[in-house]
Amino acid sequence: DRFDTLRAACLHPVEHYRLPVGLLRPGDPADFIRCEDLVHFRVLETWLDGRCAAREGRPLFDSVPCESPNRFDIRPKSPEDFRLPARSETLRVIRALDGQLVTEAFTAPARIVNGFAVSDPERDLLLCCVVNRYAEAPPALAFIQGFGLKQGAIASCVAHDSHNIVAVGSSAELLCRAVNLVIENRGGISAVSPDEALALPLPVAGIMSPADGRTVAEGYARLDRFARTRLQSPLRAPFMTLSFMALLVIPRLKLSDRGLFDGERFGFVEVFV
Repeated sequence: DRFDTLRAACLHPVEHYRLPVGLLRPGDPADFIRCEDLVHFRVLETWLDGRCAAREGRPLFDSVPCESPNRFDIRPKSPEDFRLPARSETLRVIRALDGQLVTEAFTAPARIVNGFAVSDPERDLLLCCVVNRYAEAPPALAFIQGFGLKQGAIASCVAHDSHNIVAVGSSAELLCRAVNLVIENRGGISAVSPDEALALPLPVAGIMSPADGRTVAEGYARLDRFARTRLQSPLRAPFMTLSFMALLVIPRLKLSDRGLFDGERFGFVEVFV
């Protein structure tokens, strides 16, 4: 029943968490949305504390300038920082799953060139890294499957929970370029191909923007489209998936700035088997 659904979505959270939100009772602040119908729920107006805050998807208030606290205390990296000496012929690999926070773990033969384990786009075994943004430290390196990048890299410091820089790439050079774009902007997301580079700066704490929502949404959509079409990622939301690849508490295999972490064993493991 749609009214049971509305009650569960709108009334119960306010009552349970004692939120300061009006419930259309006499004396309450006027907090509500006006919808076109009760089928598709297209929002016509949003009212907050008795004032219409948005109409037809457009805000009716001015943005407020904010300070930009940030901590980005690292220098640009070089491609050599992303070269992983091969210690055996077998890799422990993260498998990213579309639309999932959990990952899988498996082993695969390494592609070794001049003594280094390198990306193998043909098998979708791509180099991934986590770079500590708060202090100079060597990048943590591993391999991941599921992002499907043919010739390019994506990077982001929207990376739960520590918001270090996490990146995936088809080569050490492109991985480095994507990471350096985030460093250059002191936060944000980036995507690069051999002949193109895009970035969405997020200068507030490295994870937010002082720009209006539409501008940020358009920038994000452009990068997302680039990753899915130009770089050929099969993931529905490559950057959203990327943002959880460093979240150690969700099994199974994740990568932190200290290395690969097995969430089921709850301990660090080696990249090479």
